[in-house]
Amino acid sequence: MADYYETLGINKNASIQEIKQAFRNLAQKYHPDKAGGSTEKFREINEAYQTLSDPERRKMYDQYGSAFSQAQAKGGFSGFDNFRDWASWAEAMKENGNRFDFGDFGFGNLGDLFENIFSSDREESFGGFRGRSGNSVYQRQGKDIEIKLALDFQEAAFGAEKEIKLERYIRCGVCGGSGTEQGSRLIVCRQCKGQGYVSRAQSTFFGTFQTTSVCPTCKGQGRIPEKICKNCQGRGRVKNLSKINLKIPAGISHGQTIKFPRQGEAGENGGENGDLYTTVLIRSDAEFERRGNDVFSQKEISISQAVLGDSVEIKTIDGPVRLKIPAGTSSGQEFKLKNKGIIYLSSSHRIKDRGDHIVKLKIRIPKSLTKKQKILLENLKQEGI
Repeated sequence: MADYYETLGINKNASIQEIKQAFRNLAQKYHPDKAGGSTEKFREINEAYQTLSDPERRKMYDQYGSAFSQAQAKGGFSGFDNFRDWASWAEAMKENGNRFDFGDFGFGNLGDLFENIFSSDREESFGGFRGRSGNSVYQRQGKDIEIKLALDFQEAAFGAEKEIKLERYIRCGVCGGSGTEQGSRLIVCRQCKGQGYVSRAQSTFFGTFQTTSVCPTCKGQGRIPEKICKNCQGRGRVKNLSKINLKIPAGISHGQTIKFPRQGEAGENGGENGDLYTTVLIRSDAEFERRGNDVFSQKEISISQAVLGDSVEIKTIDGPVRLKIPAGTSSGQEFKLKNKGIIYLSSSHRIKDRGDHIVKLKIRIPKSLTKKQKILLENLKQEGI
């Protein structure tokens, strides 16, 4: 469904006057009675204007986006014929990343009820329909961790192993993540009678709803420790300052992020660890500059080397190499050292494995000359050189 702001050709901060003016211009252009007009386009323009010109409806549209548009297509929020229409609209809204709040539509505490119905970790029931949308054992994956890591130019070019210290939750070493004291045992949860979930019924003008949610006492396990682990207080994890070895691949770029699976925080109730996301920051280098996978550097040569030609030593990331300078080389001229650049991080690069090293020559102009050098240059000057 088209964005209402795009339909009217305005930005999201447009004033009510700008909205009205945009509508008038487009309405005149696309009115069905005019040549070149379009009934469908006129309908879209009118629908967008009716929403954005009303402050309350515009606020709802800005908050719920295309989900609000779907409700409009059904004749407004009062246009739903039955519960399934409400359900399908709410699910569509959630797919668009919006939080559904029935309180916005005047349903008050029904918000809690519908939030339970559409929650992803509960079992819901309406009429003869029942379905399990979550895991019967409540396991929560640990949080992801994001860090920044500084590397030298050479480390980024050829890869490196870096040891870092990271404070994070790790699995309890005493209870192994179970939360149970050693020598103790698990007993049936009294609140849910070992089922892992609890149910409650609520009567509304829609009918009677039965909602089933994870047991708050055992977190869906059905069992609880007879005695909780003293080391982790029954949580199954503890905060710890850990040392982690990270292997940085050769060819990594500045600002690139690497994912290290399961190196984040430990999960709850035996849940998997989160991931560690490391963003690489490459320090600048006095000798080299990187552009993509090519390395750039400068080399100073004398006037005589530029005029007569020579062989000079060039420093590369692999070490020194010899570069032959042809006679008559100009200042600023560039020479390419093939495959002396940065390794391509992706193995799918089919042309070559590395970039190139580009050397820019700069002719050194002496600031002071000896008497003999001045005489030689004067002679060259007279020769027109």
